[in-house]
Amino acid sequence: MLDPKLIERATAWTSNDCDEESRNAGLALIQAGDAKQMAEHFGESLRFGTAGLRALVGPGPSRMNRAVVRRTTQALAIYLKRQPGNQGLPVVVAYDGRLTSRCFAEETVGVLVANGIAVRYFDEPTATPIAAYALRRYSAVAAVVVTASHNPADYNGYKLYAPNGAQIVSPTDEIIADLIETLPPAKDIRSVAGAMSGAPDAMGRRLAEPVGEEVVEAYFRDIDAVRPRHGACRDLKIVYTAMHGVGYKPVKRALLTAGFTHLIPVEEQVEPDGHFPTAPFPNPEEPGALDLALATAARNDADLILANDPDADRLAACVRQEANPHGDGVLYKPLTGNQIGLVLADYLLEKYKGAERAMVVESIVSSPMLRAVAAKYGAHCEQTLTGFKWLWNAALDLKEARGLRYVFGFEEALGYSAGDIVRDKDGVSAALLFAELAAEEKAKGSSILQRLARMYREHGLWVSYQHSVTKAGADGIAQIGDAIERIAAAPPKELSNIPVTAVRDFRSGQESRPRWLENSPLLEFDLGEHGRVLARPSGTEPKLKIYVDLRSEVSESANVWQSEQEALVKARELALAMVALTGLS
Repeated sequence: MLDPKLIERATAWTSNDCDEESRNAGLALIQAGDAKQMAEHFGESLRFGTAGLRALVGPGPSRMNRAVVRRTTQALAIYLKRQPGNQGLPVVVAYDGRLTSRCFAEETVGVLVANGIAVRYFDEPTATPIAAYALRRYSAVAAVVVTASHNPADYNGYKLYAPNGAQIVSPTDEIIADLIETLPPAKDIRSVAGAMSGAPDAMGRRLAEPVGEEVVEAYFRDIDAVRPRHGACRDLKIVYTAMHGVGYKPVKRALLTAGFTHLIPVEEQVEPDGHFPTAPFPNPEEPGALDLALATAARNDADLILANDPDADRLAACVRQEANPHGDGVLYKPLTGNQIGLVLADYLLEKYKGAERAMVVESIVSSPMLRAVAAKYGAHCEQTLTGFKWLWNAALDLKEARGLRYVFGFEEALGYSAGDIVRDKDGVSAALLFAELAAEEKAKGSSILQRLARMYREHGLWVSYQHSVTKAGADGIAQIGDAIERIAAAPPKELSNIPVTAVRDFRSGQESRPRWLENSPLLEFDLGEHGRVLARPSGTEPKLKIYVDLRSEVSESANVWQSEQEALVKARELALAMVALTGLS
């Protein structure tokens, strides 16, 4: 039976929707009378999570649509106008290549202009890191990027950046979310139609202007300045895929500037296409997502494969194996986000001058091996909650409090940031740095795999394994929450015959931790010298995520990659043991 309050909420929202197509879709849902669908669309309002707002596109406050964008932007405008010193400073607005992204960006600009706020907008689909860079270049008070990153075609999102260049954190997100609840319906909020085409506000002011080319030029100049110079081996054959996103033009420009002229695009995926015809789930981590890139690399005898997600803020890489044991063509080994992050951290710290003040930062679900890498160079290593908003806020706080200088940060989900250029993950600059590292290793008669093997022999072989349990819908999110409660209330004494030496419950105890480790539904099970297991709900999807980081020694004579496979089998056993404890399947 339908909840009368839900019907009332759905009817009120739909009748006041500012978009005819969305309004008609909402009316159809109400008329169909499907209680589950009604709750999915008209239940809880979207709130800022790990990466801003993100949801399926559709009618209702629980979905991404023009009405949600309009009300969110109005709340942002109210918040910005209440902050001292913001008068006259702009907001940067950008969008990716998704089907609704341009429309949502136009809505965002229209509402800001209606509130008398200046806007600098990108007039074509743009890589998210370039937008984050533009914020600081303009001394802007905020930036909005309309993107759903690597989610499927029917999703979209709204990333919001603070004046410091990082994504917003609490309490800003909570203040804006609370302001949204005080607003009138979307149709009663003014938005200047055509603001991105020069339409003026009520006072005749044309407050919206496109981002200047000089800002984009400065971005490429600055990321090129970060790469270590060795000048050797520009002949790498690099296969690249944009996953139907916006990455090809900026990555091509960055690599050509550095002298890498042998760039081979995956033609089927090179142009932005919000339908994602060859990659229904355009996440480079998904099985099969890189099949076209692998085939292109094999045909061209390539040295390296680089892949961005659709908004080009993440990077995946596959490296050529030294030998193919089957003798049937070239094989490529996909590297994990941890492996890419670790070799880049090692590379940049090795080149960095003044290591005693150097700092590397990683999310808490990323490989603990980074601590050993940092210690080798005398650098500080900090861990934060997931999300680059926390990585960068930690870096800025530690710079101010202790004079530490940020060198590199990463999270295992293919996100990396080098130097104080973009205060978010940047798949474009990461692609450039990874190509530079591969070129330098090749010039020395080595490879990235050989470098990684040397690191494992020095610091111990760390493998990381992740297992997710998806429970769709509001009921699924509740089940995941209940699972966290159960294992926190009765933590295991051992997992797959490895003793649990300590349990950390991040849901409480915030007063004894820095702000980048605030209370969060995260549980850590310490396995002593063997590693650890983590359990947390996803911040962007209805999933329970289990992370296993397992350490073992590897001798000089051992085959590192065979040892890696054996360790991954054990890591999987640990992950499944944790899943069994949750009661989810």
